[in-house]
Amino acid sequence: MSSAAMPAARPDAPLLLRADAGGIATLTLNRGPARNALSLGLMAALQDALDAVAADRGVRVVVLKGAGPTFCAGHDLKELRARSGREAAAAVFRACSTLMLAITRLPQPVIAKVHGIATAAGCQLVATCDLAVCADDARFATPGVDIGLFCSTPMVALSRAVPRKAAMEMLLLGEPIDAAEALRIGLVNRVVPASALDATVQAMAARIATKPARVLAMGKEALGRQAGLALDEAYAYAAEVMTRNMMLAEAEEGIDAFLEKRAPIWPA
Repeated sequence: MSSAAMPAARPDAPLLLRADAGGIATLTLNRGPARNALSLGLMAALQDALDAVAADRGVRVVVLKGAGPTFCAGHDLKELRARSGREAAAAVFRACSTLMLAITRLPQPVIAKVHGIATAAGCQLVATCDLAVCADDARFATPGVDIGLFCSTPMVALSRAVPRKAAMEMLLLGEPIDAAEALRIGLVNRVVPASALDATVQAMAARIATKPARVLAMGKEALGRQAGLALDEAYAYAAEVMTRNMMLAEAEEGIDAFLEKRAPIWPA
């Protein structure tokens, strides 16, 4: 969360930046002076970008990062206090929930590239992304309890990314955890020196971008859906997904390439 006074941002600066290269779309939260707090405007800009990416067949993987000294400090507390009334508050949390669902439902995998702090809804962003790589000086927290606002929406993603008791400890204590602890509980995939963060994420994203897009989308959706099923139902569903996958040209080409000991040429 963000409440400290920050330097004013340029009024004409876009709230979100997008850069595309080699099948990788990099989305940058661009409220650095406000520690990339998720204002309604920033959430709307990110939502629009995700909608555009979802329809863009040229994008194989998304990298989400923050400008300035930090990843994301959660919701914009000044905006929350300025927008009085139940409906105004509900609109903020509806927008946030819709945004998190959009990341989950995006066909392309999303990698959180984390530096500095990721707190409250910023920690929720990390937990929601498919993969997360952080600098060794990164910190994570769900500190809403300290200001009388339990992190209930961050709790949804957090409790699905880490063990229940680890999530509850973060939620009840509100204390930050370091990168090593985030790795231990499964909130992030990798911890690297800050100087290696760019190269590590680029290499991971580039590797994913070489995979067949339809297969990635099918697998991402299947992982999410089977998690809510009973074991027998999950296997029945997964078997049906693999059957559909087997009928794709990508599977035919991939298997043939493996048997013929050559690199696959994926369908466009």
